[in-house]
Amino acid sequence: MQKIKTALLSYGMSGKVFHAPFLDIHSGFELLGSWERSQKLIQVDYPYAKSYPTLEALLQDDVDLVIVNTPVGTHFEYAKQVLLAGKHAVVEKAFTTTVAEAQELRDLAKEKGVKLSVFQNRRWDSDLKTVQKVLSDNVLGELVEAEFHFDRYNPVLSPKVHKETANPGAGVLKDLGPHIIDQALYLFGVPQSVFGDIRITRENSLVDDWIDILLFYSDFRVRLKAGFFVREANPAYVVHGKKGSFLKHRGDVQEDELKLGKKPNFTTWGAEAPGFEGLLHTEIEGRIVKEKVPTLHGNYFDFFEGVYQSIANDLPEPVSAQDGVNVMRIIEAVIESSEQKKVVDL
Repeated sequence: MQKIKTALLSYGMSGKVFHAPFLDIHSGFELLGSWERSQKLIQVDYPYAKSYPTLEALLQDDVDLVIVNTPVGTHFEYAKQVLLAGKHAVVEKAFTTTVAEAQELRDLAKEKGVKLSVFQNRRWDSDLKTVQKVLSDNVLGELVEAEFHFDRYNPVLSPKVHKETANPGAGVLKDLGPHIIDQALYLFGVPQSVFGDIRITRENSLVDDWIDILLFYSDFRVRLKAGFFVREANPAYVVHGKKGSFLKHRGDVQEDELKLGKKPNFTTWGAEAPGFEGLLHTEIEGRIVKEKVPTLHGNYFDFFEGVYQSIANDLPEPVSAQDGVNVMRIIEAVIESSEQKKVVDL
């Protein structure tokens, strides 16, 4: 099996939790190390890994793939350097800060003949996978509307300076927004038009922390919401069709288990605890059905397997650069819509 030599651009929470554990267990990757600016932590968890003092030192090493997992405002600059060096890249969300930047990276990867993927791991959450299955089973009839939430109760400002200072990469629209926007585009495609409302609700906040987005499709609507003042959680996914409805609370356990230091496996990983099953209430073959739907296992490993196959066997990326461009188009449309209080056509 071809080994893809991989390096991270930081070893903070995202590197430690979302990337290194899966690169470590996948037999097709070799985790070379991480760029570490101040604290040198990667060797505590992976003694064989290197700690690079600079991005230049990392790119000069025998690296095949680079994970750009730094603050959003740096994604374009760092990803461009990675691609110019002829390396494959995975860029975290938000992909960039503008559509123009996203398009430039997409085109540069094509020009250089390297793979470029966006880390939209929430496609492999247990809850979304279950929603996707219900939709594919066509038990709701013709779709009328859907509503996705990524809500929290967290009125306290983040201690991470880059998250709370006014900069092009900060705010909930480019933090939680890309998750639910990408999920909607993944399930339903690119809409015809967009309406968005962006607010600041926390005291002393300098960045947006509440969003309400409405995606207009030809015969149905999708609403996306995120905010920090939801003490009692709404269902994360509500889908209504002409025959019935499906409701599912957010229940994916992967992030919490990874933060506790648990290692992913190939059997029990990503299984939700009992009590988080979705509710299906619909009509099937003339019979009214109201029942719980077992939740599928989530597994971010599948994203990394997709990246491996794209590089080793020249298959399409699991989340393409064009997917990243499309998410940024929605984000820019939401900003324009909120500023001008109007529906924006795509």
